[in-house]
Amino acid sequence: MSELLHTFEAWLLDYGVWGLIIVSFADSSFFPIPPDVLLIPLAITNPGSALLYALYTTIASVIGALFGWLIGKKLGRPILVRLFSEARIQKVEEYFTKFGPVALLIAGLTPVPYKIFTIFAGVSGVKIRVLVIWSIIGRGIRFFLEGVIILTLGAKAKPFIEENFTLLTLAAGGVLILVYLVYLVIRKKKQTP
Repeated sequence: MSELLHTFEAWLLDYGVWGLIIVSFADSSFFPIPPDVLLIPLAITNPGSALLYALYTTIASVIGALFGWLIGKKLGRPILVRLFSEARIQKVEEYFTKFGPVALLIAGLTPVPYKIFTIFAGVSGVKIRVLVIWSIIGRGIRFFLEGVIILTLGAKAKPFIEENFTLLTLAAGGVLILVYLVYLVIRKKKQTP
């Protein structure tokens, strides 16, 4: 199976930017290959376009997130009901509704399969505006960080990203979660007399 995926990745890489856009869209809704496997080699080949490739990847990924949301909205609940009890689904929905933006942010930043979160956002009825905003932030930070690293390091970026990128994205996610929690505390204090 792994060899088949690598062959498919190589085939998509032959399509350059269009392959990158297709994978970025599909990764956010149903596809098992993350866009990084195309973004990194394309950007290393042409470092001057690294940020442009990051932009294409972000836009296509956010549009794919909308498709994932639609999948969840139309098909998600019937499938979940067959796998889990209604009480368990409602509990997860409560958590997702309460922490949905943070969940989307972390999933967008990290190697966690983003499609799971976009689909569940549809199942949970997360507002499209929330999905789009947090997808832009999470996916944008992830892909532009890769683009900046490639722009800065050139061909040396690939081993650097392979060794450090998960840690960098988790750290960025941690900082953003902290900022979000501080925001919630401040907002709550303003609301209480």
